[in-house]
Amino acid sequence: MFRTDKSWKAEWPATRAQWRAGKKGRGPGPGQLGPPNGFAMLPWLLMGMGAFSHLIQGRTANPWVGGVSLFVFNSLYIYVVFRASDKRARESRSTTLALVGLGLVTAFMSVMYGGPWLLFWMLLGLAAGSVLRGRHVGRAMLALAVTAGLVAGFKDGWGAINVAYGTLISGLVTSAILTLAETVKELGETRQELARTAVDQERLRFSRDLHDLLGHTLSVIVVKSEAARRLAPRDLTAALVQVHDIESVGRQALVEIREAVTGYREGSHNTELDGARSALSAAGIEPVVRQWGPPLEPWAEALLGWVIRESVTNVVRHSSGATRCTITLEAAAERVRLTVADDGRGAGPAAADDAVRTGTGLSGLGERLTAAGGSLTSGPGAHGGFVVTARLPVPAGATAAPA
Repeated sequence: MFRTDKSWKAEWPATRAQWRAGKKGRGPGPGQLGPPNGFAMLPWLLMGMGAFSHLIQGRTANPWVGGVSLFVFNSLYIYVVFRASDKRARESRSTTLALVGLGLVTAFMSVMYGGPWLLFWMLLGLAAGSVLRGRHVGRAMLALAVTAGLVAGFKDGWGAINVAYGTLISGLVTSAILTLAETVKELGETRQELARTAVDQERLRFSRDLHDLLGHTLSVIVVKSEAARRLAPRDLTAALVQVHDIESVGRQALVEIREAVTGYREGSHNTELDGARSALSAAGIEPVVRQWGPPLEPWAEALLGWVIRESVTNVVRHSSGATRCTITLEAAAERVRLTVADDGRGAGPAAADDAVRTGTGLSGLGERLTAAGGSLTSGPGAHGGFVVTARLPVPAGATAAPA
């Protein structure tokens, strides 16, 4: 009877949980890989083991200076790479100062000792690549590589070319990998957000369709049931006609609900006009339909069909003392206007009547029309009663044959 595909219900809790986790900064969900963090950068410190070995073996002049320099370098390196995983921390002044200090320490150790201490330029390139982003990364890393080559040249001669090249490559590759990883993470979060939005829109669409469908259908069934009850004692044949209409309305409602569930319902203002005539006549209200202009586009027919359905439902349910309901459809080259007006007194005071009539149904219709570039207004008429007016623009180039 209804659609058995409920995959969106199974996917919704996981999608919502992942979106909430990302929104609260809890990191990637199960099965997802986020950008490399500071821990992924720590193993590269093993490149300094040669300098540490020289220090332990006593092969380094001024070992206390070397030890303090090594400690300061490692501390600044850890500080920089761990702050690089957060954009705000990465762009802060403290991170920039720490990176500058790291460069000064590296230059000092290179000039002071040379040899394996020159490898710290590559570690500096890694730290710089983890912080720098954007189109200026290439120029910044090239400047750093040139500086590394010039400083290393005092100790290693032509070997400084290898130091400069290693510094350049380590920085560029690190920046590229981290940028790519962050982009993939952002795409994943965007996909989750789009999935959540799609589910929300589907739930909203279904709730609107269900409200409009059931509100109208139940109102027609109630009106025709009352007519059948009144006619049964004196005209059984007429009462059976009303019962037959109730059966037809119920069957049609089942079809419409199936279409609403699957999302393939396309209304027609002509179909809704026929239903409106039947519902109004059963309620003892004279239907008056006036329409002129070229044929409407299918999307406009569907939207105006919803307006007719909801407006007539409100007339049947809320218009106290109404004897006539006029439905006017005016189609022109650039716009379409639909007006549904009754001559009733409303259901009590004007304020209460407005509150009843501008409820969920008309609000939902207003949102539909606004999304299509149109508008919906409703309120007491100039000569009494209640008037609902829908306006829709006709896109340029729309084809329309004369009526």
